[in-house]
Amino acid sequence: MPLPTRPLGNTNLSISTVGFGAWAVGGGGWAFGWGEQDDAESLSAMRHAVELGVNWIDTAAVYGHGHSERVVGRLLKELPPADRPLVFTKCGLVWDDQHPMTPAQSVLRPASIRKECEASLRRLGVERIDLYQFHWPDQTGTPVEDSWAEMGRLVDEGKVRHAGVSNFDVELLDRCERMRHVVSLQPPFSMIRREAAADVIPWAKAHRTGVICYSPMQAGLLTDRFSSERMAALATDDWRRRAEEFQPPRLERNLALRDALKPIAERRKITIAAAAVAWTICWPGVTGAIVGARSAAQVDGWIAAATTELTAQDLDDIAGAIRQTRAGSGPGRP
Repeated sequence: MPLPTRPLGNTNLSISTVGFGAWAVGGGGWAFGWGEQDDAESLSAMRHAVELGVNWIDTAAVYGHGHSERVVGRLLKELPPADRPLVFTKCGLVWDDQHPMTPAQSVLRPASIRKECEASLRRLGVERIDLYQFHWPDQTGTPVEDSWAEMGRLVDEGKVRHAGVSNFDVELLDRCERMRHVVSLQPPFSMIRREAAADVIPWAKAHRTGVICYSPMQAGLLTDRFSSERMAALATDDWRRRAEEFQPPRLERNLALRDALKPIAERRKITIAAAAVAWTICWPGVTGAIVGARSAAQVDGWIAAATTELTAQDLDDIAGAIRQTRAGSGPGRP
């Protein structure tokens, strides 16, 4: 059965309410990698997600310093044109090949944006990117108006179908919107990181901007199998070893929230991971959630989120668990 779809903002794109996130597909050996990842497993996971009805993949140039885009390009090449998913990617994080473990700098200079776009087109093996997004706000002093104007030129030239942003606040969104419509916004959003529900998601809803939220399972914390022991066993170059939500006392609170989801998931006959993702896509203004997977089995673990409608009782119970565990911050109920 096809998965439910929603229009992405005011565009003619209808996207499944869950999309495949290809961050971990980039593998290890860079500042925000997830450790070593087998390309064959990545291809199997993406192929399986597409077979189940997922019709878009979100990646970025910086994931594995181009490697994720190359693997996504391999998938596109092996699929018949009619079966190929939409491809969303991001620009603006410029890395140093000589120092791969040094965090990339956020650069949104017009010439850099154009250079990155051409490189992504080559790696993906496509003539046009379906959705091209600024990954993070600029750190070089470039006015966002100059950056957004260049993005508009890429759209007008046909290299990019639609343009969006990621990790932008309301001020930056307003500045872009005054020049050219912001088709989509990609904020972090999960039961733990809920701040977007208070500002940028309502902004997007009011402006007919699509919202594709990332890390709905909070990078694996809100899944059935995560534990303190698994945390200790993460690869030495896994970025989560340095992340605040994975350190005490937040780790204990977050795992307590995960445990509180068990009866809700059992009641709905879904996994905790699927419940966590379903919670994000039930918020007004959210179009879909970007969900990562490193294997086909992990896709099976969350795919039910697309067809799960949480009840008022479910949402009340989740809000109560958030209050009780004191995990994260932001509004606790749609």
